[in-house]
Amino acid sequence: MRIRWLISLLSLSVTLASGTERVVHADDFTHGLSRWSVEQMPGGRVFSEAGRLVIEDTAGCTVWFREKLRAPVTIRYRATVSARSRVSDLNCFWMASDPAHPGPLWENAARRTGKFEDYDRLATYYVGCGGNENTTTRFRRYDGQGAKPLLPEHDRRDRGSLLEADRTYLIEISVTADGRVRWSRDGVVVFEFNDPQPLREGWFGLRTVHSRIEIADFAVTAPTSAVATP
Repeated sequence: MRIRWLISLLSLSVTLASGTERVVHADDFTHGLSRWSVEQMPGGRVFSEAGRLVIEDTAGCTVWFREKLRAPVTIRYRATVSARSRVSDLNCFWMASDPAHPGPLWENAARRTGKFEDYDRLATYYVGCGGNENTTTRFRRYDGQGAKPLLPEHDRRDRGSLLEADRTYLIEISVTADGRVRWSRDGVVVFEFNDPQPLREGWFGLRTVHSRIEIADFAVTAPTSAVATP
């Protein structure tokens, strides 16, 4: 598995070197967490340590990247679920927005406690990897009005889609301008969805509950052909 992860990193290096992608944002977590906004239930903590963003959680936590992202875009990071806690819930939101409260999601943080139900009315894509005590990996599209349907093909229960303790995964998430959404792990596409009403902009958030997860080498890239926007 590590060989596959190294191949994915090599592929990224080649892609950037070829000039087909440009780095829009990057964070190596060596200068604190000023670019992130934390929403967490009592009893947990979020901190940076040795080039990693660390979430230690008991009852629910979302950590938002403060920069708004626009398609076409690819999000990449390394993620580890520690055996020191429950091995479950390496989750994330992306292209997220709140239709009832336009503007940066993190500016409305006082409305959310970190409890999962607080996010039901976002418009967003979501993957719950190793959820339900590490028995399911699921993709959903939230419609912004409380509906978040689960399609049969987006309800994975096979062992290969679940989590292993202390294993580092390379997560890659992409959204194209025409609405093709992908979530990949170690170079393998786990979910692909062609959205007829694509979410073309919004925020990215790391999500977990009652787990310790460690994030490293966070980067956001876009095709060099895409027009840069502030």
